[in-house]
Amino acid sequence: MNVSDLKRDHYMLKGPLAKQGYDWWWHSLTAYNKETGEPRPFFIEYFVCNPALAEDEPTLGQDPKNIEAGKKPSYCMLKVGAWGKEPKQIHNFYSMKDFECPDDKLDVKIGEFSLTEKHMTGYCKVTEEEARDHPEYMCDAGEMKWDLDIDKQITFNVGYGANTLFRKLNSFEMFWHAEGIKTQYSGTIELDGVEYEVIPEKSFGYADKNWGADFTSPWLWISSCNLTSLITGEKLNNSAFEAGGGKPKAFGISLPRKLLIGFYYEGKMYEYNFARFWNMVKVDFGFKEGEELNEWFINASNKDSKMEMKLYCKRDEMLLFNYEAPTGKKLHTRLWNGGNGFGEIKLMKKGRHID
Repeated sequence: MNVSDLKRDHYMLKGPLAKQGYDWWWHSLTAYNKETGEPRPFFIEYFVCNPALAEDEPTLGQDPKNIEAGKKPSYCMLKVGAWGKEPKQIHNFYSMKDFECPDDKLDVKIGEFSLTEKHMTGYCKVTEEEARDHPEYMCDAGEMKWDLDIDKQITFNVGYGANTLFRKLNSFEMFWHAEGIKTQYSGTIELDGVEYEVIPEKSFGYADKNWGADFTSPWLWISSCNLTSLITGEKLNNSAFEAGGGKPKAFGISLPRKLLIGFYYEGKMYEYNFARFWNMVKVDFGFKEGEELNEWFINASNKDSKMEMKLYCKRDEMLLFNYEAPTGKKLHTRLWNGGNGFGEIKLMKKGRHID
């Protein structure tokens, strides 16, 4: 569904999720080196964990002292970085006492930095010594600052699976809403002293959020709004592809491997959503780790259409992303994440080829 729902972008850590829950707002985009014009993909995430357990300092779940004391993590984190040559992830942690967000709109403040539906600012720095001496930071050394305007243009709304009732019941272990599967950003990013310009029509941006009590495993997420028709050779400027999921849990019960898929093709949404069982949705997906290229495939169909996708990403331009769950466990040790993949999507109406 291409239906905007800003309520799903609100801060969600109330009730049981306040003591065992995470909430994050994710942004990824392409920016251009101000001197060379070379493109580089970036990511920026505002992450919150276990707010009701707040102490004066951030409580890091991988710190041996906290593991020994049986403490769950509690902090807000700025997680930022870049893919491509020498990819990196940089984490700065704050006490939840340094976090603010009202109940009725997206207006996050972490220290002096902020995020709304329309704008975000921030700064992260980790020295070589800090990265080496503090494995509990789970990150690389680096320094990044950003000041960006946000224009979310196409939404993928997963439907009733994240509606108000299911949110109140915490029916799923992991919720997802993608308000901006096509998002245009503008402004500046500076990484390790190099300045980058963010140009709206060439930013190929994406914005979503996840929240819940734990992460799915396996976990797959693929998105692109930088699409070109192989039939006409023209840029598809009103299109975006989105797929996410893995092995969800509903009311504590593990479901078989599932994906939620939306392909917004030039003004029309083609959706493969397992929750809409009446559409006779079938999805098959897989991942292969290669020596030079990592490879994904998705085959999906419903009663009206069929979609096939193959995607590749250079292994040395990707990161093994680090997250710890609200329980304090680090569940994912090989969570590959990249920002400059390439591949092909075939979209067919039953009986004829679309693109």
